[in-house]
Amino acid sequence: MDPLRQESTPAMIAGRVREAIATGVIAPGAQLGEANLAKELGVSRGPLREGLQRLTAEGLLISIRNRGLFVIEMTPERVSDMYVARQAVERAAAEQIHQADPVGSGEALLKVIDRMARTRDQRVQSEADVSFHELLVARAASPRLSRMHEILITETRMCITALTPLYTPGDQVRVEEHRAIAQSFVDGDAALTDRLLVAHMADAVERLTTAVTAARPGPTS
Repeated sequence: MDPLRQESTPAMIAGRVREAIATGVIAPGAQLGEANLAKELGVSRGPLREGLQRLTAEGLLISIRNRGLFVIEMTPERVSDMYVARQAVERAAAEQIHQADPVGSGEALLKVIDRMARTRDQRVQSEADVSFHELLVARAASPRLSRMHEILITETRMCITALTPLYTPGDQVRVEEHRAIAQSFVDGDAALTDRLLVAHMADAVERLTTAVTAARPGPTS
């Protein structure tokens, strides 16, 4: 048997901070102070710096010379670029699924849709939305696709959390979009899955960029 692998302290720190960014505990544009963060997490500064360097490499944090380390802020350009990458990853994952277990994967995805359909809570529905896409990529059984997707999903969650008052999820329309994608796997229709994913991503980009634009402060007179 393979030996058990224990996650390193920097990796655990990166995971905690990544989740805090995704859920809005640490807000977009917030400055991260090493001393306060180390105290809050109960860690020394060495592992903390390494963990934050990982998040900087992932693009979630940005280092500004003579100012410090900040959480990125979502702009329409960043949202659009994020979805270009997500589309590439999820279409590749869908292709792998259709070559392996499309029916089982589609049925698993339909269970997530049932959870999404049962709630009218916007936050719960958004988390179910994220879970759907995480499961889609996980079913491809590609560690590299999953690693890339984890970063992109963090940015997606961060964006949706920050924009909840302005972001209209689409309720039943969004549920049916996801259901159609899941059903296309069950039906073994790879071309339809691809078309539906592209259309779904385009719709998400339009809704999120509209919300981001609305949230940005206008010019001062």
